[in-house]
Amino acid sequence: MNTDMREGVAVQAELAVLVGVRMRRSLMDQLDPLGELRALAETAGARVVGELLQNREAPRGRTFLGKGKVEELNAMAKELGARVVIFDNELSPSQIKQLEKILELKVIDRSELILDIFANRATTREAQLQVEIAQLQYTAPRLRSLWSHLGQVTGGSPVGVGTRGPGEQQIEIDRRLVSRRLVALRRELEEVQARKKREVAERCADHVTVGIVGYTNAGKSTLFNGLTRGGAYTADKLFATLATRVERWNVGGANAVLLSDTVGFIRDLPHHLVASFRATLEDAIHAHALLIVLDASDREAPMQLETVRKVLDEVGANTQPRFLLLNKSDRIPSLPFDQRSALRTFDEWQEKEPGAIAVSALRGDGFEELRAAILALCSGGTRRRTLRVPLFGSRLIDIIEKRCTVLERRYVDSDVELDCEIGDKQIEALLPLGEPFLVDGKDPAPPRAAWGGGKRRSPHHVEVVESASNDADE
Repeated sequence: MNTDMREGVAVQAELAVLVGVRMRRSLMDQLDPLGELRALAETAGARVVGELLQNREAPRGRTFLGKGKVEELNAMAKELGARVVIFDNELSPSQIKQLEKILELKVIDRSELILDIFANRATTREAQLQVEIAQLQYTAPRLRSLWSHLGQVTGGSPVGVGTRGPGEQQIEIDRRLVSRRLVALRRELEEVQARKKREVAERCADHVTVGIVGYTNAGKSTLFNGLTRGGAYTADKLFATLATRVERWNVGGANAVLLSDTVGFIRDLPHHLVASFRATLEDAIHAHALLIVLDASDREAPMQLETVRKVLDEVGANTQPRFLLLNKSDRIPSLPFDQRSALRTFDEWQEKEPGAIAVSALRGDGFEELRAAILALCSGGTRRRTLRVPLFGSRLIDIIEKRCTVLERRYVDSDVELDCEIGDKQIEALLPLGEPFLVDGKDPAPPRAAWGGGKRRSPHHVEVVESASNDADE
């Protein structure tokens, strides 16, 4: 194959033939095996002109496809005038090289296609760094197989004294350049991620945070806009969101949480992309609760839910409560029978996933039930209580007023008393701040929590300060 055809992996406006090898235990859609790959290719800008599917027990070593299917693919690509062949599987470097030699076309696999989409969609500096690192990690092991010029000797041409000898092969130069570039990118990314981690930690300490997660194109950004009027970009395409967006969401009265919209997940996501985009999911990892948005009208909804849960476990977001939202539920009754999810009714979903909430992000159905569920989670059962806080605890006072409804405020000596509607969980969330306060005249923390690590001061600390201050005045 002409190396000029391998100058990049971009597939925008190119005619493409899709290829899939379906093996035992494959996660492909049984009715439309190449449906997701087709959506990915169209998202990347390619125009699909043909599709080829083969069932095999195991891939063939040299070409992944069987010999007959390779010949069939070659004839199809030439007849349709295709410029690129896209596989739904992950190919080895040698397999890509062999296929490109036979087909005389650019061949890319699923991982390379997803990287191309991410590269086109990355807008923030963090996302751009993560994508470039992932691309280099993907490309580095494939240098020898994908490029024909890498074996050329650069220093062996006998042109004068000191220039003779074996010299350095181009592949060694390129590998060294890739290695240096990776080191520089990782250093810059660490600085960006450290700053973001501090921001997320501060946000979680000062507010109750809820993360929206789910399969790509499940309606996460539409839900985010419906709940917050946040103005997140929405489109009927895969990976419309690649950067986290955070907005305030009022869940009732004076109770509000910070809602974050995150990047979508997909099956067989390249492992280096999961690692690179872990920081993009930082909000989800540290959120107090997660909303898993699922397109209940999709035939592959059960597989998508399994993928989302698997990715959440991989990145460490597996300790907080999760709420399953069956989005696009209004579409289920109107869909033709052969287009419905494997679980076709809300009752079937409820039986399999107790507590799931049916919503329509587009129409606003189910929003009140969702708000009530989050409010109950945040508060733990609200009732009227009196919190007494020293005046120097201005940060704690501000957080209390943000997280619950304050009915009355009184100033007593050097303290402030707040009569408010507050729940047990809201009080528990105040304890890690380490500031002294009383609830109905009592210390809300057990003795060890009050004194443990020396971080939280004794509630009697206020009285000690007052006595010392009075003695000094006298």
